[in-house]
Amino acid sequence: MTADVLRLSAFADGNPGGNPAGVVLDARPLDGETMQAIARRVGYAETAFVVEHAVGGDPRHVRLRYFSPGAEVPFCGHATIATAVALAERDGVGTYVFGTAAGDVRIETSTGADGAVTAAFTSVEPEVRELGGSTTAELLSLIGVGPDDLDTRFPVRESFAGNWHPVVAIRELERFDAFTFDPAAMRALMDARGWAGTVTVIHVPDSDAGGDTPPAHLEIEARNLFPVGAITEDPATGSAAASLGGYLRSLGAVATPARVLVRQGRHVGLPSLLTVDIPVAGGVTVTGTATPIDEPELEA
Repeated sequence: MTADVLRLSAFADGNPGGNPAGVVLDARPLDGETMQAIARRVGYAETAFVVEHAVGGDPRHVRLRYFSPGAEVPFCGHATIATAVALAERDGVGTYVFGTAAGDVRIETSTGADGAVTAAFTSVEPEVRELGGSTTAELLSLIGVGPDDLDTRFPVRESFAGNWHPVVAIRELERFDAFTFDPAAMRALMDARGWAGTVTVIHVPDSDAGGDTPPAHLEIEARNLFPVGAITEDPATGSAAASLGGYLRSLGAVATPARVLVRQGRHVGLPSLLTVDIPVAGGVTVTGTATPIDEPELEA
């Protein structure tokens, strides 16, 4: 069985930029095995499949499943943005609700002055928890950094806003830029820990955080490690950005409501920008755009 696959790049900050996603707007005839095969052929970090239309009779409430080339994942932020933009361009802007394995996600779509559609999703309630010492040591070893390389303002934690993401903060930009990792070894650790999303590594300039008063605006550079197939790093990760917002709030590192700009993708030549709005409580909102990739629609 085949399906028409749209190709969209989400969160682009320039051209080329952003994170490519596949989107299948009508996956109702497809079973999980077929969706997995399509995602493998598309080859992007994730492909989103709209598997149910008009949930409960509401035409703007749909149900999605997300697949990487290797497995189904509970939630994917950049594919959510891409799907919302595609639906809004077809059916009109407004509010959508996506039913996902991680819970219902609300998406607001709007049209800017330039005519481009912007989408903003609000995550499920974030959770943050400690990461065991042995797992932390193994993770740091895999990226070749030690405790002295860490930014003590931002301790290593696991954070959830749809997927669990470990968060590691490196103090020096040069060390952040230079680290490398073995994709197979990282994948083995991620599978063992049940990290279906990415490993989030961040750098926050000294001038942008700390001090007696937490900032309400912060700019962060992120690298999100995601070894699957030929991919090693994700250019833009919406679920990780939402999880990062929950992490920052739990630490009291920002004065809520806060806005955080996450710059990602520089290390893989696909610069991206994710706008993260962190309320006093509740889900975190991540905003971005999605543009067609300059290739014909794929029949997979």
